Amino acid sequence: MTGTTDPADWDQRRTSFGSVAAEYAAHRPGYPPDAVAFLLGGRPRRVLDLGAGTGLLTDVLVAAGHEVLAVDPSAEMLGQLSARHPGIPVEVGGAEVIPVPDASVDAVVAGQAAHWFDPEPAAAELRRVLRPGGVVGFVWNVRDETVPWVAALGAALAAEARGHEADQGVVARFAAALPADVATAGSAIVQRVTPEQVVGGIGTRSYVATMTADARAAFLGGIRDLLATHPDTRGRDVLDLPHRTDAYRLTPR
Repeated sequence: MTGTTDPADWDQRRTSFGSVAAEYAAHRPGYPPDAVAFLLGGRPRRVLDLGAGTGLLTDVLVAAGHEVLAVDPSAEMLGQLSARHPGIPVEVGGAEVIPVPDASVDAVVAGQAAHWFDPEPAAAELRRVLRPGGVVGFVWNVRDETVPWVAALGAALAAEARGHEADQGVVARFAAALPADVATAGSAIVQRVTPEQVVGGIGTRSYVATMTADARAAFLGGIRDLLATHPDTRGRDVLDLPHRTDAYRLTPR
């Protein structure tokens, strides 16, 4: 949370995802395996997926052989995760008060979530739950707006999204608060989606999930119109929606 963000608005936005949990699970992109390998290395670890949501990052952690426990503020989001991974322990909670014991995990990771954390209290909690030699990994997918139709989509979202998009600048605050050394890596992922799935994914953004029903319908109608008329998407049944993936590995000093 930044100093200029209204706390009530920020809290409403970060707790809005439960209302769109099923859509989030269906329409948001996953994460590339090489990003997880960069964050955690090659050997299996006990990993806390913090702000785990519907389990999109959990999917990749499990596939890589890690032992995972998941924490998220939304029971509805965790319900989607448990439907996919019924054996994974889940707890409702947040980064500022993490409901796991001291020195109980080798790593804490957060996919598309760390910008919702309050860095100073969360950093103290990360220190508490990590074992010696543990690491923190943050990862974000960001639409690749070097592609013209994706740039047009971003422009259509800009007025509503302003101040709501993920702020990766939070990494610097965590690095100072832990304190930690930071290493970065870039990757990419492409979703093959229908135009309506693009609209569905936009509907899971916090700034859309918190709109009134009428405002949301009108806003998403405008996105449908854009996809129906843009020369790169008009008449197409399937689209390639590219994302840049930014990964940050924080090693506490």
